[in-house]
Amino acid sequence: MSERKQLDRITPGGRTNRVYRGPRFQPLRRATRIPVWGDLGIRLGLALFLIFLVVMIHWWDREGLVDNLDGEVSFLDVIYFTMISITTTGFGDIAPISDRARLVEAVIVTPVRFAVLFIFVGTAYNFLIKRTWEKFRMARIQEQLSGHIVVLGYGISGSEAVAELIERGTDPSTIVVIDPSEERLLAAESLGCNVMAADATRDETLKAVRIAEAQNVLISAGRDDTTILITLTVRALAPHVPISVVVRADDNESLARQAGANNVINPVRFTGLLLAGSAKGEHIAEYLADLASISGRVQLVERKVTEEEIGFAISELRTGGRGLRVYREGRAIGFWEEECENLQAGDIIVEIIATPNGESKGDGHIKDDVIRQGR
Repeated sequence: MSERKQLDRITPGGRTNRVYRGPRFQPLRRATRIPVWGDLGIRLGLALFLIFLVVMIHWWDREGLVDNLDGEVSFLDVIYFTMISITTTGFGDIAPISDRARLVEAVIVTPVRFAVLFIFVGTAYNFLIKRTWEKFRMARIQEQLSGHIVVLGYGISGSEAVAELIERGTDPSTIVVIDPSEERLLAAESLGCNVMAADATRDETLKAVRIAEAQNVLISAGRDDTTILITLTVRALAPHVPISVVVRADDNESLARQAGANNVINPVRFTGLLLAGSAKGEHIAEYLADLASISGRVQLVERKVTEEEIGFAISELRTGGRGLRVYREGRAIGFWEEECENLQAGDIIVEIIATPNGESKGDGHIKDDVIRQGR
């Protein structure tokens, strides 16, 4: 997954092409967790080992060196010559005079000199320059965060949600992903999202991404208890921000709503609905999948009624879509009910909009040509 998730196109025999999103094959990897002090110790240990190696080489070949002060090369002189040689200081008081000593300096000491330099420069960059720069960048990003989407948990559900949001036209720079896994965050960062490796259950983490000013919060922590705890924390810090969560146990759905979730998605139940639907017809599950994804030919959209649509029936939507349901004052009204013959200000409409092959992204967008035709 270098830059975006790869798209695999599968063509069943005699059917139209369908696009399924999913990562291509990746070799097995295991994340290594080394603390900061451990990383620093390894770097310094390697540098000291290389310096000790050069000291031993110079001591072994001390006959090829000359001390211009007293003519005798002691072990202390060897250490001194090694340090000024590796640091490229070069005072000239001790110098190689034999061909073998000069060859050792050119073939062995010079590569070691570069290796030690890279170790110290890399250490300084990682522990000083990089962290200072990252803090500066984070402060700048935080200043600009407003109306953004916060994704807490970048597992299977979270990563699919982010990919779908981007395909629907959401700017990746307006998406903030929080996950404790650096490897997962690298995948999110490659899509252009803002990322933070942190614990989403902590107030400081959520305040850092200005959770109270977010447009939406999507929570998929992998465990229901963690998801509910995060939901409680988010709701306490952001009382009015819509929260959507993923839970896997039926008993936890009501708990998630009590914790403050506006939308609770149960993937196990949804899978069961697809299976049950497929038992009643081979195309029902396919159509439901199309409704849920921008990659399909149709898309399910929720939006507010426009001024031009007030007073008209749900069958006369200006988008050209097929109206299915109206939400009015917290009550769901089906398209067959009489109240749907007269749309009112403040109504929320659920409709199906055609998006052929996922190219026409109709989510929240009303086509000007459709409005002009008065359809």
